[in-house]
Amino acid sequence: MESRFKLAIVSPVIFAAAIAFHFGAFTRLAEAGMRGRSVIVQRIDDSKRFRLEGNTRGEANERNDRGRVPDERRMEHMLLQLKRPPETEQALETYVAQLSDKTSPNYHKWLTPTQVGETYGVSQEDISLVTSWLKSEGFKVNVVYPNGMVIDFSGTAREVRAAFGTEIHFLDVDGVKHTANMSDPQIPAALADIVVGIVSLHDFMPRPMYKPRAQYTYPNGGNSEYALVPGDLATIYNLNPLFSEGYSGQGQTIVVIEDTDAYNPGNLAEPADWTTFRSTFGLSNYSGGSFSQVNPAPATGPNNCSDPGTNGNDGEAILDAEYSSAAAPSATIVMASCADTGNTFGGLIALQNILSETTPPAIISISYGECEALNGAASNAAYSSAYQTAVLEGVSVFVSSGDEGAASCDADTTHATHGIGVSAFASTPYNVAVGGTDFADSYLGTNAAYWNAVNTTYYASAMSYIPEIPWNDSCASALITSALGYAEPYGSTGACNHSPGNTQFRTTASGSGGPSGCATGAPNGATPGVVSNTCAGYAKPSWQSMVGNPSDGVRDIPDVSLFAANGIWGHYYVYCWSDTGNGGTACTGAPSSWAGAGGTSFSSPIMAGIQALVNQKTNSRHGNPNSIYYQIAASEYGAGGSSTCNSSNVVSRRGLANACTFYDVTLGDMDVNCTTTNNCYRPSGTNGVLSTSDAAYDPAYKTSVGWDFATGIGTVNAYNLVYNTAW
Repeated sequence: MESRFKLAIVSPVIFAAAIAFHFGAFTRLAEAGMRGRSVIVQRIDDSKRFRLEGNTRGEANERNDRGRVPDERRMEHMLLQLKRPPETEQALETYVAQLSDKTSPNYHKWLTPTQVGETYGVSQEDISLVTSWLKSEGFKVNVVYPNGMVIDFSGTAREVRAAFGTEIHFLDVDGVKHTANMSDPQIPAALADIVVGIVSLHDFMPRPMYKPRAQYTYPNGGNSEYALVPGDLATIYNLNPLFSEGYSGQGQTIVVIEDTDAYNPGNLAEPADWTTFRSTFGLSNYSGGSFSQVNPAPATGPNNCSDPGTNGNDGEAILDAEYSSAAAPSATIVMASCADTGNTFGGLIALQNILSETTPPAIISISYGECEALNGAASNAAYSSAYQTAVLEGVSVFVSSGDEGAASCDADTTHATHGIGVSAFASTPYNVAVGGTDFADSYLGTNAAYWNAVNTTYYASAMSYIPEIPWNDSCASALITSALGYAEPYGSTGACNHSPGNTQFRTTASGSGGPSGCATGAPNGATPGVVSNTCAGYAKPSWQSMVGNPSDGVRDIPDVSLFAANGIWGHYYVYCWSDTGNGGTACTGAPSSWAGAGGTSFSSPIMAGIQALVNQKTNSRHGNPNSIYYQIAASEYGAGGSSTCNSSNVVSRRGLANACTFYDVTLGDMDVNCTTTNNCYRPSGTNGVLSTSDAAYDPAYKTSVGWDFATGIGTVNAYNLVYNTAW
């Protein structure tokens, strides 16, 4: 049973009374730590400045500069990220660990947003001093979030220049107009121990993690197409027995975070794309499943969430809603969206506002991302802090790991140049990073063993679980290299340097993973080999310990993976997105003519849906479920891996007869092609392959026994996860 209690510290008398009524609750909180002490001990003197390093985009350079923006240009809803005193942060981490420890008296003792602030937030004295300083500089303070870690404020470019010592300029980046700060912001030195930074002072927004369907031609029979629909998903990942037993998400809510509304030209209560998807694929047969859309306001202060309307990201939004519902068809799906401002991602505003609600949802899915180096130090800290708040509140946050292999600073490009890097949205210790796989049947020439020749009423054709490989569209893939008839992917005679036939395979499109820490290359327009943003990488969580996971001392992603391919071996997702003006396709006729795509944008909401079934079965929320996932996987794989639970060896067995909760993916890699000397093995030719060594072929990254950077733990048998006794 979840604990809900009110913590208030006003005076000794009131405090004593509170203890009398809530002794047990206060004891638990006292053991974990109380609100941080005041750390602002000097007078705030604007003449003594402190530089907030790592908060300038690489694109903000002389080459791209087109001059200063007008002084009166409005900069709305900037977010100032704060930090706790070290001892408070340590107390919080202790409490987070106890939340998932069944032997602890604080097990599953979730906090409300107000309790998070009252117990672990920055001191009220310091918040008052910071807000007073902002106001003295001419800014309007809009919201102080209840977790005591974030302040929403607005002002002009002139006020930003005067207060933070940085100019906002227009940029032209490869023909695209942007605005950004031209140097790291500065603050009074007296605030250095309390302020992490401004989350962003630019309009470079994160990218959605999906890839439109692509069609490829292979010489060895990889041309057949077996697209995935919800019925296939339910068969492959063993959801059907759960649905039959009444576990389809009843009473559960999944929130998908967006910066757009769903396409809904008729202004219907539930958009036509949603209802068409549900009815076409049989999901409307499950009672209770619903869709709603909200523009969430903060718990206190004026509304900082504007309705974004429909924009080019609405394809991302609807697939998140549709495929979370595919895994939990009786669940309530809520699309929470806010408009991007000129300097803040609307999805982050929506996330902060959702987490400030009195009763936040138990499950959130996010399918956007940006690499740690480009995201910037303050923004990296903002996502980590938000997810940390979520865990304290019992919220499970699922995040797409990325769609560009281990080169997350090179998304949507034909080659990697910035070296190894991961998405800051996925790399925190407080979220589940969900990677991407493909099916091995086309590579192995075994399609007929896994797919019926005739579809069911609801267009499904998968017969069983299908062995998996990492999703990878690049010529750097050893499997694609082999299929194309080459001995190696690199070198002047290798697959990546053959022209023109292999040009279609020069891409970074691939499921993502890697160690947390800044990339070694340079963003667009910056000096090669120079990184203008800094980040240290997150320390390895205690629960990330099992066979295969390296002793690198840092957080590694992904945690778990699910199918995410966009057609490289003939497999991709079908979804209903009829906004033809933004790239969609009419949802008429057979679904084979509908929109098709892949990407970890699909795997994250699906895994969120599977967790909703766990929550339903256990009648509890679980905060960050990674500690349980890794516990289960470590037990299954042991010290040397498990041949029984190896994805390539899995025989189609359903339910409890198959003891495997996770399937270890050991065939293939997620390596991508590259052209520089940053983590790039290029012995000859224009294109090399991403490698942990520039002097030798050490692919970034291959699968291995147990955990690996390509697929994490591996993929999942949903039935066995829901029924696992570790919960």
